[in-house]
Amino acid sequence: MSKGARSTTQEALLSATARIFRPLVRILLRNGVACNAVTEVVRRAFVDVANAEFGLQGKPPTQARISVLTGLHRKEVSRLLKEQGTDVLPPEARRNRAASVLGAWLRDPEFHDELGQPRPLPLSGEGSFADLCKRHSGDMKPGSIADELLAAGALEKADGKLRMTSRGYVPGKDPVEILRILGTDTAELIDVIDHNLRATEPNTRRYQSKVMYDRVPAECRDEFLRYSAVRAQALLEDLDRWLSERDLGDHPTAGISTLGLGLGTFQIVTESPAEQPTATTDSGEPAAPTSDDE
Repeated sequence: MSKGARSTTQEALLSATARIFRPLVRILLRNGVACNAVTEVVRRAFVDVANAEFGLQGKPPTQARISVLTGLHRKEVSRLLKEQGTDVLPPEARRNRAASVLGAWLRDPEFHDELGQPRPLPLSGEGSFADLCKRHSGDMKPGSIADELLAAGALEKADGKLRMTSRGYVPGKDPVEILRILGTDTAELIDVIDHNLRATEPNTRRYQSKVMYDRVPAECRDEFLRYSAVRAQALLEDLDRWLSERDLGDHPTAGISTLGLGLGTFQIVTESPAEQPTATTDSGEPAAPTSDDE
Protein backbone atom coordinates (compact mmCIF):
# COMPACT_ATOMS: atom_id res chain seq x y z
CA MET A 1 0.00 0.00 0.00
CA SER A 2 1.40 3.38 -1.00
CA LYS A 3 2.02 6.12 1.55
CA GLY A 4 -0.80 8.22 0.11
CA ALA A 5 -3.28 5.33 0.14
CA ARG A 6 -2.27 4.44 3.70
CA SER A 7 -2.82 8.05 4.78
CA THR A 8 -6.27 8.11 3.18
CA THR A 9 -7.17 4.79 4.81
CA GLN A 10 -6.04 6.02 8.22
CA GLU A 11 -8.03 9.25 7.83
CA ALA A 12 -11.15 7.26 6.92
CA LEU A 13 -10.56 4.90 9.86
CA LEU A 14 -10.09 7.75 12.33
CA SER A 15 -13.22 9.43 11.01
CA ALA A 16 -15.15 6.18 11.49
CA THR A 17 -13.69 5.83 15.00
CA ALA A 18 -14.90 9.32 15.86
CA ARG A 19 -18.42 8.38 14.76
CA ILE A 20 -18.30 5.19 16.84
CA PHE A 21 -17.05 7.11 19.86
CA ARG A 22 -19.84 9.73 19.89
CA PRO A 23 -22.71 7.47 21.03
CA LEU A 24 -20.28 5.54 23.23
CA VAL A 25 -19.05 8.72 24.92
CA ARG A 26 -22.67 9.76 25.47
CA ILE A 27 -23.23 6.53 27.44
CA LEU A 28 -19.94 6.92 29.31
CA LEU A 29 -20.65 10.49 30.39
CA ARG A 30 -24.19 9.62 31.42
CA ASN A 31 -22.76 6.92 33.70
CA GLY A 32 -19.97 9.04 35.18
CA VAL A 33 -17.03 7.47 33.33
CA ALA A 34 -14.24 10.01 32.74
CA CYS A 35 -11.86 10.22 29.78
CA ASN A 36 -8.81 8.98 31.70
CA ALA A 37 -10.51 5.69 32.54
CA VAL A 38 -11.36 5.09 28.88
CA THR A 39 -7.84 6.03 27.81
CA GLU A 40 -6.48 3.29 30.09
CA VAL A 41 -8.86 0.75 28.51
CA VAL A 42 -7.81 1.81 25.00
CA ARG A 43 -4.10 1.57 25.84
CA ARG A 44 -4.60 -1.89 27.29
CA ALA A 45 -6.56 -3.03 24.23
CA PHE A 46 -3.80 -1.82 21.90
CA VAL A 47 -1.17 -3.74 23.84
CA ASP A 48 -3.30 -6.88 24.22
CA VAL A 49 -4.11 -7.08 20.50
CA ALA A 50 -0.56 -6.25 19.38
CA ASN A 51 0.81 -8.93 21.71
CA ALA A 52 -1.73 -11.58 20.71
CA GLU A 53 -2.02 -11.01 16.96
CA PHE A 54 0.98 -9.11 15.60
CA GLY A 55 3.92 -11.40 16.23
CA LEU A 56 6.43 -12.37 13.57
CA GLN A 57 7.04 -15.89 12.21
CA GLY A 58 4.76 -17.45 14.79
CA LYS A 59 6.54 -15.86 17.74
CA PRO A 60 5.08 -13.27 20.15
CA PRO A 61 6.26 -9.72 19.45
CA THR A 62 8.95 -8.14 21.60
CA GLN A 63 8.07 -5.23 23.85
CA ALA A 64 10.05 -3.01 21.50
CA ARG A 65 7.90 -4.09 18.54
CA ILE A 66 4.70 -3.56 20.54
CA SER A 67 5.96 -0.10 21.44
CA VAL A 68 6.56 0.71 17.76
CA LEU A 69 3.18 -0.68 16.66
CA THR A 70 1.14 1.07 19.36
CA GLY A 71 3.12 4.28 19.75
CA LEU A 72 3.29 3.70 23.50
CA HIS A 73 6.48 4.07 25.55
CA ARG A 74 8.24 0.77 26.25
CA LYS A 75 7.78 1.20 30.03
CA GLU A 76 4.04 1.65 29.48
CA VAL A 77 3.95 -1.49 27.34
CA SER A 78 5.76 -3.42 30.08
CA ARG A 79 3.28 -2.23 32.72
CA LEU A 80 0.25 -3.16 30.64
CA LEU A 81 1.64 -6.59 29.77
CA LYS A 82 2.14 -7.34 33.46
CA GLU A 83 -1.50 -6.46 34.11
CA GLN A 84 -2.85 -8.81 31.46
CA GLY A 85 -5.49 -11.18 32.75
CA THR A 86 -6.47 -8.99 35.70
CA ASP A 87 -9.90 -8.24 34.21
CA VAL A 88 -12.62 -10.86 34.29
CA LEU A 89 -14.85 -10.72 31.23
CA PRO A 90 -18.56 -10.88 32.04
CA PRO A 91 -20.09 -14.29 31.28
CA GLU A 92 -22.52 -14.48 28.37
CA ALA A 93 -23.92 -17.88 29.33
CA ARG A 94 -27.08 -16.63 31.04
CA ARG A 95 -28.08 -14.43 28.14
CA ASN A 96 -27.39 -17.10 25.52
CA ARG A 97 -29.18 -19.83 27.47
CA ALA A 98 -32.19 -17.62 28.20
CA ALA A 99 -32.52 -16.74 24.52
CA SER A 100 -32.17 -20.43 23.59
CA VAL A 101 -34.93 -21.47 25.98
CA LEU A 102 -37.27 -18.81 24.63
CA GLY A 103 -36.55 -19.91 21.05
CA ALA A 104 -37.08 -23.57 21.95
CA TRP A 105 -40.43 -22.74 23.54
CA LEU A 106 -41.48 -21.18 20.23
CA ARG A 107 -40.54 -24.17 18.07
CA ASP A 108 -40.95 -27.29 20.25
CA PRO A 109 -44.51 -28.65 19.73
CA GLU A 110 -44.40 -30.53 23.04
CA PHE A 111 -44.73 -27.18 24.79
CA HIS A 112 -47.45 -25.76 22.52
CA ASP A 113 -51.25 -25.59 22.87
CA GLU A 114 -53.79 -26.94 20.40
CA LEU A 115 -53.32 -23.82 18.23
CA GLY A 116 -49.58 -24.39 17.97
CA GLN A 117 -48.72 -21.49 20.27
CA PRO A 118 -46.41 -21.61 23.33
CA ARG A 119 -48.62 -22.63 26.23
CA PRO A 120 -48.24 -21.47 29.85
CA LEU A 121 -45.95 -23.83 31.76
CA PRO A 122 -45.67 -24.74 35.42
CA LEU A 123 -42.17 -24.22 36.78
CA SER A 124 -41.70 -27.91 37.62
CA GLY A 125 -43.22 -31.28 36.88
CA GLU A 126 -44.00 -33.08 33.63
CA GLY A 127 -44.17 -30.83 30.58
CA SER A 128 -42.93 -27.93 32.70
CA PHE A 129 -40.56 -25.02 32.24
CA ALA A 130 -37.97 -27.15 34.03
CA ASP A 131 -38.40 -29.84 31.35
CA LEU A 132 -38.02 -27.21 28.64
CA CYS A 133 -34.79 -25.94 30.20
CA LYS A 134 -33.38 -29.42 30.73
CA ARG A 135 -33.94 -30.23 27.08
CA HIS A 136 -32.63 -26.99 25.59
CA SER A 137 -30.30 -25.23 28.05
CA GLY A 138 -27.89 -27.84 29.35
CA ASP A 139 -27.07 -27.60 33.04
CA MET A 140 -28.41 -24.09 33.74
CA LYS A 141 -30.90 -23.99 36.62
CA PRO A 142 -34.50 -23.46 35.45
CA GLY A 143 -35.10 -20.98 38.27
CA SER A 144 -32.19 -18.81 37.15
CA ILE A 145 -33.38 -18.79 33.55
CA ALA A 146 -36.94 -18.02 34.63
CA ASP A 147 -35.70 -15.11 36.75
CA GLU A 148 -33.68 -13.82 33.79
CA LEU A 149 -36.66 -13.91 31.43
CA LEU A 150 -39.05 -12.51 34.03
CA ALA A 151 -36.70 -9.58 34.68
CA ALA A 152 -36.45 -8.96 30.93
CA GLY A 153 -40.24 -8.89 30.59
CA ALA A 154 -40.25 -11.90 28.27
CA LEU A 155 -42.30 -13.95 30.78
CA GLU A 156 -44.94 -13.29 33.40
CA LYS A 157 -46.38 -15.40 36.21
CA ALA A 158 -50.10 -16.07 36.00
CA ASP A 159 -52.13 -18.66 37.95
CA GLY A 160 -48.97 -20.38 39.12
CA LYS A 161 -47.61 -20.78 35.59
CA LEU A 162 -45.08 -18.99 33.41
CA ARG A 163 -46.55 -17.36 30.31
CA MET A 164 -44.52 -16.02 27.38
CA THR A 165 -45.15 -12.31 26.83
CA SER A 166 -42.44 -11.60 24.26
CA ARG A 167 -41.12 -13.72 21.40
CA GLY A 168 -37.67 -12.17 21.74
CA TYR A 169 -35.25 -11.80 24.64
CA VAL A 170 -34.23 -8.20 25.27
CA PRO A 171 -32.93 -7.48 28.80
CA GLY A 172 -34.52 -4.04 28.86
CA LYS A 173 -34.81 -3.82 32.65
CA ASP A 174 -31.20 -4.63 33.47
CA PRO A 175 -28.80 -1.77 32.61
CA VAL A 176 -25.74 -3.89 33.42
CA GLU A 177 -26.84 -6.60 30.99
CA ILE A 178 -27.58 -4.00 28.30
CA LEU A 179 -24.07 -2.63 28.71
CA ARG A 180 -22.67 -6.16 28.33
CA ILE A 181 -24.57 -6.40 25.04
CA LEU A 182 -23.03 -3.08 24.03
CA GLY A 183 -19.63 -4.77 24.31
CA THR A 184 -20.40 -8.14 22.76
CA ASP A 185 -22.75 -7.19 19.92
CA THR A 186 -20.80 -4.10 18.82
CA ALA A 187 -17.57 -6.11 18.86
CA GLU A 188 -19.20 -8.82 16.72
CA LEU A 189 -20.31 -6.23 14.13
CA ILE A 190 -16.83 -4.70 13.98
CA ASP A 191 -15.33 -8.20 13.65
CA VAL A 192 -17.53 -8.74 10.56
CA ILE A 193 -16.37 -5.44 9.06
CA ASP A 194 -12.74 -6.35 9.80
CA HIS A 195 -13.20 -9.75 8.14
CA ASN A 196 -14.71 -8.14 5.03
CA LEU A 197 -11.89 -5.61 4.82
CA ARG A 198 -9.37 -8.47 4.77
CA ALA A 199 -11.35 -10.78 2.47
CA THR A 200 -9.64 -11.17 -0.91
CA GLU A 201 -12.48 -13.02 -2.67
CA PRO A 202 -16.12 -11.81 -2.82
CA ASN A 203 -17.46 -15.25 -1.90
CA THR A 204 -15.51 -15.22 1.38
CA ARG A 205 -17.10 -12.02 2.66
CA ARG A 206 -19.78 -12.18 5.34
CA TYR A 207 -23.21 -10.66 4.90
CA GLN A 208 -23.33 -7.09 6.15
CA SER A 209 -26.08 -4.81 4.94
CA LYS A 210 -28.88 -2.44 5.94
CA VAL A 211 -31.73 -0.49 4.38
CA MET A 212 -32.07 3.19 5.22
CA TYR A 213 -34.03 6.18 3.86
CA ASP A 214 -33.58 9.63 5.41
CA ARG A 215 -36.67 11.52 4.16
CA VAL A 216 -39.47 9.37 5.57
CA PRO A 217 -42.37 11.25 7.26
CA ALA A 218 -41.99 11.22 11.04
CA GLU A 219 -45.52 9.87 11.38
CA CYS A 220 -44.33 6.57 9.84
CA ARG A 221 -41.92 5.85 12.69
CA ASP A 222 -44.18 3.78 14.95
CA GLU A 223 -45.62 1.83 12.02
CA PHE A 224 -42.12 1.05 10.74
CA LEU A 225 -40.90 -0.05 14.19
CA ARG A 226 -43.84 -2.45 14.55
CA TYR A 227 -43.57 -3.78 10.99
CA SER A 228 -39.79 -4.23 11.02
CA ALA A 229 -39.89 -5.90 14.45
CA VAL A 230 -42.42 -8.47 13.22
CA ARG A 231 -40.46 -9.22 10.04
CA ALA A 232 -37.11 -9.37 11.86
CA GLN A 233 -38.52 -11.65 14.55
CA ALA A 234 -39.89 -14.03 11.92
CA LEU A 235 -36.47 -14.22 10.26
CA LEU A 236 -34.68 -14.78 13.58
CA GLU A 237 -37.14 -17.52 14.58
CA ASP A 238 -36.52 -19.28 11.27
CA LEU A 239 -32.75 -19.04 11.74
CA ASP A 240 -33.08 -20.14 15.36
CA ARG A 241 -34.88 -23.27 14.17
CA TRP A 242 -32.19 -23.94 11.51
CA LEU A 243 -29.30 -23.50 13.95
CA SER A 244 -30.93 -25.44 16.79
CA GLU A 245 -31.29 -28.48 14.52
CA ARG A 246 -27.53 -28.44 13.95
CA ASP A 247 -26.24 -27.33 17.35
CA LEU A 248 -24.34 -30.09 19.20
CA GLY A 249 -25.13 -28.81 22.70
CA ASP A 250 -22.79 -28.83 25.68
CA HIS A 251 -21.17 -32.17 24.82
CA PRO A 252 -20.23 -32.28 21.11
CA THR A 253 -18.87 -35.47 19.61
CA ALA A 254 -15.12 -35.80 20.10
CA GLY A 255 -13.11 -34.75 17.07
CA ILE A 256 -15.82 -32.51 15.60
CA SER A 257 -14.73 -28.89 15.30
CA THR A 258 -17.40 -26.37 16.39
CA LEU A 259 -17.86 -22.61 16.12
CA GLY A 260 -20.46 -19.94 16.83
CA LEU A 261 -22.88 -18.92 14.05
CA GLY A 262 -25.61 -16.29 14.14
CA LEU A 263 -27.14 -13.22 12.58
CA GLY A 264 -27.81 -9.85 14.21
CA THR A 265 -30.31 -7.23 13.12
CA PHE A 266 -31.31 -3.86 14.57
CA GLN A 267 -33.69 -0.97 13.95
CA ILE A 268 -32.47 2.49 12.92
CA VAL A 269 -34.14 5.78 13.83
CA THR A 270 -32.39 9.12 13.26
CA GLU A 271 -34.05 12.23 14.61
CA SER A 272 -33.65 15.67 13.07
CA PRO A 273 -30.43 17.12 14.56
CA ALA A 274 -31.08 19.57 17.37
CA GLU A 275 -29.11 22.80 17.70
CA GLN A 276 -26.06 22.18 19.83
CA PRO A 277 -25.73 24.36 22.98
CA THR A 278 -22.74 26.66 23.28
CA ALA A 279 -20.23 25.81 26.01
CA THR A 280 -20.14 28.43 28.77
CA THR A 281 -17.93 29.37 31.70
CA ASP A 282 -19.04 29.00 35.32
CA SER A 283 -20.40 32.58 35.11
CA GLY A 284 -22.60 31.72 32.15
CA GLU A 285 -20.49 33.57 29.56
CA PRO A 286 -19.58 31.81 26.29
CA ALA A 287 -16.38 29.82 26.78
CA ALA A 288 -13.38 31.01 24.79
CA PRO A 289 -10.95 28.53 23.18
CA THR A 290 -8.10 27.67 25.52
CA SER A 291 -4.80 25.85 25.31
CA ASP A 292 -2.58 24.13 27.81
CA ASP A 293 -0.14 27.01 27.54
CA GLU A 294 -2.54 29.57 29.00
